[in-house]
Formats: sequence, structure tokens, C-alpha cells
Amino acid sequence: MEASEILRMSALEQAQEIREGRLSSVELTKLYLRRIEEHNDNLNAFVHVGAKRALKLAAQADSARQRRGWDGGPLFHGVPTGIKDLVPTAWTPTHLGSRAYRYFVSPVDGPVVKLIRAGGFVSLGKLATSEFGVLPVTEPDIHPPTRNPWDLERSSGGSSGGSSAAVAADLIPIAHGSDGGGSVRIPAALCHLFGFKPSLSTLGNLHGRYNRLGISVMGPLARYVEDAAAMIDVMAGRPNGGAEDESCLAAARRDPDALKIRMYTQSPIGPVDPEIASATKAVADVLRELGHTVVETEVATGTLEEFLPVWRFAVSGVPSLSEGFLQSVTRWLRRADGKPSLEDARAIQMMLVQRIEAMFGDADVLLSPTVSTVAPPIAEFTRPDDPESWFKRAAQLGGLTAPFNLTTGPAASLPLGLTESGLPYGIQIGSHVGNDQLLFSLSRQLERALPWRQRRSPLAAD
Repeated sequence: MEASEILRMSALEQAQEIREGRLSSVELTKLYLRRIEEHNDNLNAFVHVGAKRALKLAAQADSARQRRGWDGGPLFHGVPTGIKDLVPTAWTPTHLGSRAYRYFVSPVDGPVVKLIRAGGFVSLGKLATSEFGVLPVTEPDIHPPTRNPWDLERSSGGSSGGSSAAVAADLIPIAHGSDGGGSVRIPAALCHLFGFKPSLSTLGNLHGRYNRLGISVMGPLARYVEDAAAMIDVMAGRPNGGAEDESCLAAARRDPDALKIRMYTQSPIGPVDPEIASATKAVADVLRELGHTVVETEVATGTLEEFLPVWRFAVSGVPSLSEGFLQSVTRWLRRADGKPSLEDARAIQMMLVQRIEAMFGDADVLLSPTVSTVAPPIAEFTRPDDPESWFKRAAQLGGLTAPFNLTTGPAASLPLGLTESGLPYGIQIGSHVGNDQLLFSLSRQLERALPWRQRRSPLAAD
């Protein structure tokens, strides 16, 4: 089987090839490790590659299949992936995108790492993040900026920028990310991937005590909807997919009922590229053809200043080994005189949630652009001497994604096109808390109706 043919497979298809003995996990792992060796110096997607450990785990996966045959097993048996570097991984450098953690090696696995391993994955290493995950671009001081496989002079987004760059360049077939204000959906949109932010209730609080407002969740970045759905099942503690009524993968394989959808093409905190706004309306037309009702509405009012106390509270919860080594923008966000109390932060969150719920009305789904613009140039926002401006300019990328972090409901970014200049944009669909399966059904329906699978970045395998 040709390497290019393997790399075009979904992660679930690769697992099936391993399951049926036509491909070994070791072969697949070596293939992706070669891709990393060829391209990671240009991308800075991986910040740590554990090749020896990965090959050992792959060999164990092959031995288990040969010894036991195949008994159903985990969904992603023997398939390579990567872990975002905000999550502790045992005896592996864990930097959180920060010079403050440059020598830190975690003695334990974070909860999501255990779940991902139980799902059969072979981790190849740690994926780049912005410092503490605070910015929607991945340009920390601890390593060079993470670049976009569609244009190396542009950002891959953030904070899961390493995850998006790695998948879009075929360094891995699917990646783990996390999303506190759009950190899965923003890089997915900028790199032409499918990204899913689940409801907080779907996976539970995998961040633990550092996520007291519940706005941050784990989520996948993938090429294919079914891969992402299956990874949510894995991270929910269902390594084999679970029963049909609880499985996101099963939901992705059935059509949704006719839905009421409200569409908006404005951002509450800045202008939207007219080309992206127009593309959003074109998707609404496709949804109508599929039998859904789509009406246009106004975006909920809100300002960055209103959201800022919530983000300050969330960012201040991350422990720092040395505040002096942090980027100026991170220090500005964590300033003691700017941090609200938990009660005040929750009150602001609830006020904003009420506005978002009013925008829903009787609708099942909200439709909008994911990001108001295409990927920005590297260092577009960097202002070390003016961290407030640095944050506020970068935060424009999250104006349409953050509302679903506030509500803790599900949202997905779908890779529905390229601009005339050849840069990706995303379309976002979001719903009420607990409607994760509904969004997977709708996402897969759109994936069948629209030709995004055939588009691949210039760095992807031929």
C-alpha cells in the first residue's frame, strides 16, 4: 500500500487496516515519524517527539493483535496521535507553552492522557500551544511560532495551534486539543479541519480545579467528522464507542431531524470578512436544501471588556513556577489587581449566557462564521511593550467562538472552503448544552453535501 494512500485514510480506517492485519501499527508510526522529521522544523507543530517510546507502544499494539486476534477492542487501536502540551504526560516534558516550565517533566499522566491511551492511540509526542493557552495564536517565547501548512508565513491559530498544524500537514491523522474560548475551533478554521468543542457535561471537567468556571473542555481536531466523534467517545470513557444511544460516532452515522437554525454573520467585537460572511449564507442555502429551516438573526451584543474578567479569572488559575518568565501579555492578564472574585466572574458569565440564550430563541442550532478573518501573519499581534493592545487585537479571532464556552454548550467548526487567496475559513454550528450528538449528525450531513474532504494543504502528502 502506498504511503499517500495510507495518509489519506481516516484514523478509523487506519485502525481497521491494523485490525485486519493489512497494516501494522509500527509501519504506521514510522510513516508519521518520517513526516515529522521532514516537516516539523518548518512548522513547529510538535514541541517534543518521543519516537522510541512511540515505537515501543506500537509494537505492543501489534503484539496484542497477533496474540489475541481482534475482539472488538478500542476504536483507535495502534493509531498515532499527539497530546496538546497543556496536559501533563508522564515522564515527558510538559511546558504549557511557557519558559516558566521549560525544565518541567511531569511524573504523572493527566486524566485525558489515560483515556486517549485506553482508546488505543499511540502518542508520538507533545503538540505546541500558546502560553497557558491564553492566546488564539501559537507564538510563545519558549519556541519559534507554529506555522500554518497552508501558508508558512501565517499562524496556525491557537491555542491548539500545534494540533491543527500537525493534522493539516499529515504529521498525524487526528489530534487532541483543548478549548477555553475557541482554542480548538479557531485553529481548525484557519487550517481547514473539523474541530469539535463538546458540552462540559459530555466529558466532565477534565481540567479539574483549574477550570472552576467550566469554560474549558478537551476536544479533537480532525479531517473527518466520524474520527472526531469517535475521539469524543474515547475521551468520554468509551474506548470501544459505547452503546448506540450514548455514542457520538453512532450519532454521526445517522441523519438529523429537520432543525430550526438561526444564522448571523456579524461578530460582537469586530468586522467579519465579507467573503466569509457570504460563504456562511451559502451554507445556509445548503442547509435549507437539506430540509432545515434557516432564518437570519442579529448577533448577541457583548464587548471584549465584558468578557475580559471571566478570561482573567480563568487564566489566573494556572499555577506558574516563575511569574517573571511569562510573556508580558500573560502577566497582564494575571495581574492581581485585575482578577475578579469567583462570584463576580460567575455573575458576569451568567449575564452573558442570558444574552446568548435569548439569541437562540426557539432554534436548535446557531450558524455563523467560526473566525471573522483568515489566518493572520506571524507576529501580527505581538506587542511586548503594550500587552493590553496585544491581547485585545488577538482576541478578535475569538469573538464568535467564546459564547459557547460561556454557555458550556457544544460547538463545531467545519472546514467549508477557501477564500480567493487560497486560505481556509470555517463555519461554526453551536447548540444547547447536551446536544453534542445532534451537532455530529448535522456535521456529517454537511460533510456529505459539501466537498471539503478533497482539499488538502500544500504540505499534506501527495
